[in-house]
Amino acid sequence: MSYAHPEFLISASELAAKLGDQSLRIFDTSVLLHHDDGGYRAEPGRADYLEEHISGAGFINLCEDWSDTASGFSNTLPSIDALSSAIGKDGIGNDNPVVLYSSGHLMWATRAWWLLRYAGHNNVRVLNGSLQAWRSAELPTRGGEEAYPPATFTPSLRPELFATTREVAEGMDGAVCTINALPAPVYEGSGDFYYGRKGHIPGSLSLPFSDLLRDEYFLPADELQKLLSAQNMLNEARTLIYCGGGIAATLDGFACMLLGQQNVGVYDGSMSEWASDPDRPLKLGATP
Repeated sequence: MSYAHPEFLISASELAAKLGDQSLRIFDTSVLLHHDDGGYRAEPGRADYLEEHISGAGFINLCEDWSDTASGFSNTLPSIDALSSAIGKDGIGNDNPVVLYSSGHLMWATRAWWLLRYAGHNNVRVLNGSLQAWRSAELPTRGGEEAYPPATFTPSLRPELFATTREVAEGMDGAVCTINALPAPVYEGSGDFYYGRKGHIPGSLSLPFSDLLRDEYFLPADELQKLLSAQNMLNEARTLIYCGGGIAATLDGFACMLLGQQNVGVYDGSMSEWASDPDRPLKLGATP
């Protein structure tokens, strides 16, 4: 079995063969997370990028340049005008093929992929295995700053790629497939870590984002299909996914799209937003 959309991924060897393409845009999307007051504080991974990155790659500052920093939550989706401006400033035009990776967790690359797809870019790929795969293949890296010349990016919005709080609330009755991408103890409310309040959105099922990967590589198509199908993520008309702040959820969403489920919405505010309102219900335990 193969992925329905293998073109969403690229291998290290495939990318190495494309390094001479002057239109290609490669980016490190790394972000570091630090525990902070029951949640996470995000820090751009620029220092690690400056120490080592794929030769020719630029750096995307996801948590500042590609986020609404005036929001009360981290990594909030910016306005489409602000996002399009940031995309263009980083050197991405509508016709540039883009490859994304992270020196840390792959979810930052899938978050950037999700944002570019939301803005209407159609030629974006994630490096399977991320920087680890590149290093393992002993391919060229370098240090220091690299950047592409600014470009003009004209958006073609795909609003369905993000779910609103209202849509998630209306889905609590099971009318849509809603997935919590956080680790099982966070979903159940049984661990020490939680986002303001313990538990999960009623009606939502659990599929931890880490279950989809093996050493930063997506699972083979047949294994991935088995996991997603067990939670009915591929068969429903629409699948909604949330996590703590809209990052890890893009990993589950990306997996859905790899296997052909295109009607997927990531709840951007996720548990950070949902749990901040005491009137929004949460459920403890391992059942929806």
